[in-house]
Amino acid sequence: MLRHMRTSVDMPDDILEEARAIAGSQKTTLRSLMEEGLRWVIQQRKKPRRFRLRDAAVGGKGLQPGIREGSWQELREMIYRGRGT
Repeated sequence: MLRHMRTSVDMPDDILEEARAIAGSQKTTLRSLMEEGLRWVIQQRKKPRRFRLRDAAVGGKGLQPGIREGSWQELREMIYRGRGT
């Protein structure tokens, strides 16, 4: 069973006027608009789920012949060789 509580909300006139205009243009009530907004804010502020990066590994065979591990300068030179830089 849903319970509803009656309450008063103090807010600036310009926000209330804009909210009433939006509610009218969308053929809904101010109450419904406020409820939707509060539900959205509550949802946004809940603790977010932990981000987990998907495994994007490819079935390669490691470094190619002629490339030494840890030599970023050499790797960069190989990538840009013949490209004018």
